[in-house]
Amino acid sequence: MKKFISFLFLLIIVNLAAIAQQDPQFSQNMLTHIVVNPGSAGANEVVNGSIISRIQWAGFEGAPKTNVFAVDAPLRLFGQDSGLGLTVMSDELGVQEDVAVNLSYAYRRVYNTGSLGIGFSLGFYNYSVDPTKASQGDVDVNSVYIPKEKISEMLLDVGFGAFYKHRDYYIGASARHLNQPEVENTSTVVYYLSRHYYLTAGYNIDLTSPLFELQPSIFFKFDGTTTQLDLNCNLMYDKKYWGGLSYRLNEGPIVMLGTELANGIRIGYAFDLTSSEMNADTFGSHEFFIGYSLSLQKRRSNKYKSIRYL
Repeated sequence: MKKFISFLFLLIIVNLAAIAQQDPQFSQNMLTHIVVNPGSAGANEVVNGSIISRIQWAGFEGAPKTNVFAVDAPLRLFGQDSGLGLTVMSDELGVQEDVAVNLSYAYRRVYNTGSLGIGFSLGFYNYSVDPTKASQGDVDVNSVYIPKEKISEMLLDVGFGAFYKHRDYYIGASARHLNQPEVENTSTVVYYLSRHYYLTAGYNIDLTSPLFELQPSIFFKFDGTTTQLDLNCNLMYDKKYWGGLSYRLNEGPIVMLGTELANGIRIGYAFDLTSSEMNADTFGSHEFFIGYSLSLQKRRSNKYKSIRYL
């Protein structure tokens, strides 16, 4: 346990000293575009609500825990197709506990072949580090990179994104923390949120049987220092059940399952296998998804084609 805690604090030190605050990662990223791309707000022409809860490296004390609530909806402002979105995220990692609230707006253009959304997000990021949670036997509490007292500061956070949605595919590009807000409540080390860049794309492939769809997708994240690349593929059955596999570069495989209940609530689960040297000491990573869509015009069952766009 102490070996892991030392490793955990090493990650925190790297985050604080190497000026790179890595955003939380999600395995079911094809279900929650609004979390990283404000341009996707309203793209599905329905009100989408979702909750994600992720436990990374289960079995370790102080391991990352992330919870997200997200909702987005289409609307018309001044005669123009638009979209609004709201995300609330809490993220815990050892001595660090952060909360982020972002409001997204997208200017949307509807074409015969699909719709394009160009949006921005504006919100607040509460950055908090509490060194009293550190045990002196686990890390060097006298390190210049470990604050001597609790740091808690509210930061202004800005993002931008573009998202194109077709009936059979989507593609998006976005950036978070564009203003790279700094934490000023310290005189020892400069902490700030580095810019994060995202690229996403996915396609629906109709198979021979009309009951099945194959849904490959990719998710790419880069923060100037580290890279995450997910290669995903889900198989959809009867538009109500799905299962699939994903591979995260340099980390390992992911198993995904989900279903839509009779009341319209969608539930999903992802299990990340840990292929690194930590494999023997962890139960992997677990991620839970709950979502619901509400049509503003027609019956909900007629409004969407694929879970990917929810």
